[in-house]
Amino acid sequence: MSNQLKTFKDLLVWQKSITLVHKIYLLTKKFPVSEQFGLTSQIRRASVSIPSNVAEGWMRNSPKYLIHFLRISLGSLGELETQIEISHQEGYINAIEYKEVVESIEEVRKMLFGFLSSINTDNS
Repeated sequence: MSNQLKTFKDLLVWQKSITLVHKIYLLTKKFPVSEQFGLTSQIRRASVSIPSNVAEGWMRNSPKYLIHFLRISLGSLGELETQIEISHQEGYINAIEYKEVVESIEEVRKMLFGFLSSINTDNS
């Protein structure tokens, strides 16, 4: 891990994940009230889990734990992508919104895999 990074907030993957959470909250504000305790809640929890687990792994100050929590973030990202797909198919998200959020998910996924690879390489 780089000496230039002082806190998890310095991690670009954490920053991009926070941006994704913001997009998700804006998107789900338009969901039907009937989904408030269903899909809306699940989508928001999955999105919040991504940067939260990056932060938790970083704060554990151990490559082993960081890897563990980054993998949890990837799992949450998979959940989020699935829930976004369902939302799109149910008509809660239009094609433009869907494309934008899926691109953000893919960007975060690539960053998480890249970060994991760099940690595994550093510890080989």
